[in-house]
Amino acid sequence: MGNFFSRFFKKKTRTSRHENGNKRIPFRLNLIFALVGILFAVLIWKLADLQLIQGNYFKSIVNKNNSSTVYGNVQRGMIYDSTGKLLAGNKTERAITYTRGPKVTVNDMYQVANRLSKIIQVPTKKLTKKQMAQFYLASSEHQKQMATKVSNHQALNPDQLVEAELKLAQKKPPYQATDQFKNAAAIYTSMSGAYRLTTTYVKYDHVTNQEIAKVGEHAKQLPGVQVGTNWTREYPDGKEIQPITGTVTSNQAGLPESRMNQLLSQGYSQNEAAGNNSLEEQYEPVLRGSKSQTAIKLNSDNQIIKAVKQYPGRRGDNLQLSINAKFQKELQEMVKNAQPGGNATGTYAVVMNPNNGAIIGMAGVNRDPKTGKVSQNDLGVMNNSITMGSVVKGATIYGAFKSKVITPESSTLTDMPIKNGGSIKSSWFNKNGSANLPLTAADALEVSSNSYMMQLAMKEGGFHYVPGAPLNLSPNIFNIERGYFNQFGLGVKTGVDLPNETTGIKGPGGYANIGKSLDESFGNYDGYTTLQVAQYMSTIANGGYRLRPHVVQNVRSTNAKTGKLGAIRETIMPQALNTVPMSTDELRVLKQGFYQVVHGHSKYKTGGALAELNPEVSAKTGTAQTFYNGQATTTLSLASYAPSDHPQVVVALAMTNLPDNAESNNTDLAKNIYRAYWKDVQHTDK
Repeated sequence: MGNFFSRFFKKKTRTSRHENGNKRIPFRLNLIFALVGILFAVLIWKLADLQLIQGNYFKSIVNKNNSSTVYGNVQRGMIYDSTGKLLAGNKTERAITYTRGPKVTVNDMYQVANRLSKIIQVPTKKLTKKQMAQFYLASSEHQKQMATKVSNHQALNPDQLVEAELKLAQKKPPYQATDQFKNAAAIYTSMSGAYRLTTTYVKYDHVTNQEIAKVGEHAKQLPGVQVGTNWTREYPDGKEIQPITGTVTSNQAGLPESRMNQLLSQGYSQNEAAGNNSLEEQYEPVLRGSKSQTAIKLNSDNQIIKAVKQYPGRRGDNLQLSINAKFQKELQEMVKNAQPGGNATGTYAVVMNPNNGAIIGMAGVNRDPKTGKVSQNDLGVMNNSITMGSVVKGATIYGAFKSKVITPESSTLTDMPIKNGGSIKSSWFNKNGSANLPLTAADALEVSSNSYMMQLAMKEGGFHYVPGAPLNLSPNIFNIERGYFNQFGLGVKTGVDLPNETTGIKGPGGYANIGKSLDESFGNYDGYTTLQVAQYMSTIANGGYRLRPHVVQNVRSTNAKTGKLGAIRETIMPQALNTVPMSTDELRVLKQGFYQVVHGHSKYKTGGALAELNPEVSAKTGTAQTFYNGQATTTLSLASYAPSDHPQVVVALAMTNLPDNAESNNTDLAKNIYRAYWKDVQHTDK
């Protein structure tokens, strides 16, 4: 019986365990099903997030990786004179262009250049040995061959190996520099200047119909090569205006060397044309315009499958100058013809509006005394520093007013030779003291008294003059004099809208050169530019505003129908760089003195030859004792304005190293300039 119950309970126990096991199996399955369900939910949520929430973001990434923009050149803005006459225009020419694809290698370009060289001919005169070596090594096969010739090539990293190969290929060229090879190398050089998906010019001059046809015929074998359009500068009114307008580099020459890195950072390609100097350089952002933009889509092999022009580009804006082209030509001719013989080294002239700073004409020539050859140098008015002489005396008198050593009501001093130690300095009309004269400040300007100016300088320096005594002046007198000169623009940049202006030449100061401070007072020491002299006289003519000179008066669009000047986008407004604080009486004295230079009653007046002009002219002449090649010469200058009672035009000029006895060259030239101005620029009832 015990065994029975024992077996019974054992069986029951086993049965019970089996039943519990059956109950645990569904729980495990349920757990698995639950986990799978959760994973499916997470997956569905993630898919929804990718498609609905972040879908646009990933689409933009895909589009970014599979689409690009190709930029195309547009026509450059043109340059006109004040009357609307075209000075620098554009000539349209057919061109062969190359657009570098996204995954194009140098070996690919090598192959295309070789094929294209059998179709077109390009100039090769400027091709260098380095460029020929680069072309040869662009071939992957040639590069491998050259690598084996480089000593210890296995120890070099890739960059070092390329550099070593290039040096070796230049030193021992592994190629024959045939005409065909050089033609292909020149083509490759142009092509290699293009960055990814940028276009460069391979040939832009004298492209023949046959070349156009063959490029089209072999288009499949010349990926990236197309027929396009190029614009080059032309000068319908003559190239004499180029020193002012500047020039544009050719696509063949590429970007200007001095500004290459700057322009590359602005999105230029290496072989792109750009303004090279003068206005073309200064106003490059205006003249350049904005490039066209074509959106392209690429397939997985980076081949273009779609191209859509998104922006046609906008041609550059035009510049309208304040310069009158007809007057400018006459001014250039007058300056050229004003050259005497001997040691004369050049003449420079500026004509400007004193009330707004607009330059109406600027011309200059250099002359080689050895050969007599005269060459155009219009920019010499702003980068040639000249010892001008007495034209600066108005600034000297102004400084004396401000230093309170004289006043407009009390300014009389006696002209006399100045004797300091062993030296004697005097006025041109009173070298030995036989013409000692009492002079007011206006009278001193009329007769161009050096003695008067030297006495002012000594008073400003706190020195009591005693004839024969040493000149015991503080060296600070140089700073005092130059400080007043600077206010008028003498010895500082004028701010003209042209690059590379000079500040002038400043002679050494200090006590060792203290005697030169007297020379400084009458303009026979420091050097100034003709443009600075024009700005100085304009400041007095307009009542004390030192205005920034400019040759551009308007930035204008292009008329879509006529292709000529369009609407004004920007007008260059007068800009005062500083104001010279002259009282009404101080200004009156200066203007009275300049008027007396021409119309005064003294037999020593220096500008009487201008009295025949109408409207009336006020002026200050200048004579500086100079030297050239060891011989004494004379530099003549002149600063003037007209009409005297209501100034509308300033004429400033300088003539360097004339014969020692030269006297009227400056006034003769000034008379011709004024007559041409009133005839061609501003007609007046005279």
